[in-house]
Amino acid sequence: MTLDIGPLRLATPLLLAPIAGHCDLAFRILCREQGGVGLASTDLLNSHAVLRGSPRSLELAATDPADDPCGMQLYGNWDDPLPEAACWALDRGARLIDINMGCPVDKVAKKNGGSLLLCDALGTVRLAARIVDAVRRHSGGRVPVTAKMRLGWDPERFVAPELARDLESAGIAAVTVHGRWTVQLFSGKADWARIGEVVSAVRSIPVIGNGDVTEPVHVAALMAASGCRGVMVGRGALRTPWIFRQAEALLRTGTAGPEPSFDQKVACIERHVDLLERHHSPEHLLHCMRSRVSWYGKTMGHVKALKEAVRTAASVGEIRTALRGWRGLEVREPVLGRSFRETPAG
Repeated sequence: MTLDIGPLRLATPLLLAPIAGHCDLAFRILCREQGGVGLASTDLLNSHAVLRGSPRSLELAATDPADDPCGMQLYGNWDDPLPEAACWALDRGARLIDINMGCPVDKVAKKNGGSLLLCDALGTVRLAARIVDAVRRHSGGRVPVTAKMRLGWDPERFVAPELARDLESAGIAAVTVHGRWTVQLFSGKADWARIGEVVSAVRSIPVIGNGDVTEPVHVAALMAASGCRGVMVGRGALRTPWIFRQAEALLRTGTAGPEPSFDQKVACIERHVDLLERHHSPEHLLHCMRSRVSWYGKTMGHVKALKEAVRTAASVGEIRTALRGWRGLEVREPVLGRSFRETPAG
């Protein structure tokens, strides 16, 4: 089951979202290795910062042959050098350029872009046309430009259907729609039916649905409810990077792939540590695992001691030692003093 976005064919219709602060190179490769990922994208990149060579932006934009196809997501407003930044991204391996029109965070949406672009649809379509033209010329037409948006700033301004249709006319090859309003941030419930209205508004480009996809069954449910042709998974992947593999199996066979065993989940965390050590600094590794172990723990039952050991680790060696100590503990009840059965994700 493939998904075509302009000239780019994805092996599956499942995409890892550019989750701000979380989708570094190590995590993108980890999700790809687990299986089922059609496309993964970088964290959002500031157009000015990439052009001036900001070290942080260079780290966020780093890619690798194991990270293919890689999308790069840019943000900025009508006055920013987004076309030039898009060409910069092409020169650094981007197989797809995505324009962020959905970030609701104040520091982005109040002045720098993101959901701000929903408030001036005409100006945003003109900006998109400039980016599409620059990318088409720079790549020889080989790289598509897409947009990720929300439904609108608030329920009184439901702009997504008309904006998506106009963006298609401007050359945008696909739109991803997060089924929330900007003012919601991440609260409340994603409106999948409204995503369906965007699907009905465009002529031929694929619409990719996003929002409240935390289990494999949600992928099929979102596609059925909205008619979208692809699904982007965000926060759900933080605790279950294997969700893409399970969802792909569900779409292909009607049955989700098996839940990893406890030891397989420990091995996944260990692999994440390996990738962080290979591609990032020791400081980033420690910071990342101290926060991410809580996400992993949501699917692993009563692992408070493991989470605490990782959070208080002073080195990567201490993290590895803590993880090794938990291998096989689901069958070693005397060590834990209780039955260690896995519990459903909370």
